[in-house]
Amino acid sequence: MDTTKTAAPTAPEADTAEPQATEATADLKAAPAAETAEAADAPEADLADADLEDELHDELEETEQRSEGVGAAASAVVAAGLGLVALSGSWVSRVIAERQTLVGQIESVNAATTEAKIEALYGDAWHMTALVNGVLSTLALLLAVFVLARPAFGAPGRTLPTWVRAVSWAAVALGALGVLLFGLMYFDILAPLPKAAA
Repeated sequence: MDTTKTAAPTAPEADTAEPQATEATADLKAAPAAETAEAADAPEADLADADLEDELHDELEETEQRSEGVGAAASAVVAAGLGLVALSGSWVSRVIAERQTLVGQIESVNAATTEAKIEALYGDAWHMTALVNGVLSTLALLLAVFVLARPAFGAPGRTLPTWVRAVSWAAVALGALGVLLFGLMYFDILAPLPKAAA
């Protein structure tokens, strides 16, 4: 009787072979899954870049709107200030009027009539005051009109804040009043020079 036994495969060897095959199959399945995940991540990265560009564009537009708003507000305040200063009398107009009075005193020495002396001493100085203040009023009016008209030539849909429009309209009123008042004074319609007694 043959007592030799064929070596049967041991169970541990069979178990070792099966996990190796399973790991190879899992690697083959994992590779397409990783490629699919990378392909799915690519559109998300593109979307993230697009969102970032949109945010930067929106921030740039907001910065431009703020700078334009600051410029319009400053211009409106300056226009209102010019109109108010013109109506109350500016330092520049006073200095020019005093200079013209001095020139008139020098010229009045050679004046032949009383009316010529009045014109040289007072009339020219008053006219210079009206002229300088009228120029300031005109600048205030033009600046305020520019502030109010600026949104019409800019991007559609942009409007000025309410207080900027209010200050601009106040500057328009002050400037127009100053132009009218000083124009009438310059041409001796509102406050003509007094006539000397004959």
